[in-house]
Amino acid sequence: MNYNIKTLNNISKTGLKQLTSDYTVKDDTENPDALLVRSAKLHDMDFPKSVKFIGRAGAGVNNIPLERCAEEGIVVCNSPGANANAVKELVVMGMLISSRKVVDGIEWTKGLKDQDVDVAAAVEKGKKAYKGPELYKKKMGVIGLGAIGVLVANMAVDFGMKVYGFDPFISIKHAWGLSRKVKRSSSLEAIFKNCDYISIHIPYMKETENYINADLLNNCKPTLRLMNFARGGLVDNKALAKALEEDKLAAYVCDFPCEETLQMKNAINIPHLGASTPESENNCAVMAVNEMREFLENGNILNSVNYPDCNMGVCNSVHRITVAHKNIPNMIGQITAILAKDNINISDMTNKNKGAYAYTMIDVDSEVDAKVKGDLKGIAGVTRVRVLD
Repeated sequence: MNYNIKTLNNISKTGLKQLTSDYTVKDDTENPDALLVRSAKLHDMDFPKSVKFIGRAGAGVNNIPLERCAEEGIVVCNSPGANANAVKELVVMGMLISSRKVVDGIEWTKGLKDQDVDVAAAVEKGKKAYKGPELYKKKMGVIGLGAIGVLVANMAVDFGMKVYGFDPFISIKHAWGLSRKVKRSSSLEAIFKNCDYISIHIPYMKETENYINADLLNNCKPTLRLMNFARGGLVDNKALAKALEEDKLAAYVCDFPCEETLQMKNAINIPHLGASTPESENNCAVMAVNEMREFLENGNILNSVNYPDCNMGVCNSVHRITVAHKNIPNMIGQITAILAKDNINISDMTNKNKGAYAYTMIDVDSEVDAKVKGDLKGIAGVTRVRVLD
C-alpha cells in the first residue's frame, strides 16, 4: 500500500524519517491521504475526498476547522506534550524578565556606549532603577495542569516557590506527574487573590475565550505577573489594559502579540517563541508522523481532537473495518446487522465516543466486498468507512 502525504509547512526531517518506502511526501500532491501541518491556516481550504487524516505538528489546533473535518470524516490529531519542555523554559524566562527588568536594563546599558561616561560608575549608579523581586518563596499559580502545566508547576516547586494548581479536569496521567508539593486551588478567584505569578496553560476554544476577565484582574494582587504562553484569546484585552494602566497588575508576558498588547503599559510581547526550538520541532513532527502511520496503517486513533482515541493494535484478522460516525443511538446495531446479513464474522470490536462523534473498529474473519462497504457508508450519520488489510 502506498500513501500520499501532503506537507503544508516545513516539517522536521527527523519526523519524516519515521516514514517507510510506502509513503510519498510532497507539498503539491493533489489527492493526498493525509496532511501534515504546523501553522498553515486551513479554514478556507477545500479538502479532497482522499484526505482521511490531518496531523498537527504542535499542540494548538485553532488553525484547523475541526467541526468541518469531523463532518467529512477526517481525523485530526495534534502533538500534546511534544513542545512542553520548550514552553516551560520560556515561562521561566518570562517570570524572570517581568520581575528583574533585565531587558530594560540591557537596553539602558546599550545606550551608554554613545555617551562619554565612566561605564562602570554609570552602571553602579543606574542599576537601582532595574531591581525586582526574586522568585524564591513567592506564590505561583498554574491554570491548567496538562503536559506543559505540570512541568511549569514542578519547575516552580524546584525554584522554592509555593505552588497552587487549578484544573477541574486534570487527567490521571498528568496527576501522577505532578509534585505532591503542588497544592490544589479550589477556584480561579483564589489563585488571582493570592499569587504573585500566574501561568496559563489551557486550550483556546469558544468556552475559554476571555477566560481571564475583568472580575479576576480587578481582584488580583498588584504585584502579580501574569504569563500567557497558551493562546492570546484567553485573556480579555480590554480588562487587561485597564488593570495594567491602573497598576492593579504588575506585568503581562504574552507569547501572542497583537495590536492591543503592543500598546499596553508593562506588557512584554514575545514573538510566539514557545515551541521555537529544534528539539521541540523534531518532537512534534515525530509524534504527528507516528500518529499518522498508526491511523493509516492500522486505523488506530491517538491524540485526536475531533474524534475519540481508539486503539486495537495491529490487526491479526483478514480485514479491519473502521467506521467514523455521529454519536447517535443504534449505530452499532446497524453496522453489525449489515455484517451479519453478509455472513461476515466479527473477531474483535471496539467503539469509542467523544462529544458528537464516535469511532468503531471491527476485525473480521471474512472478505469485505464493495457492496458491504457501500451499505455501511449508507447508514445515516456515518462520515467515513475504511477497510484495511
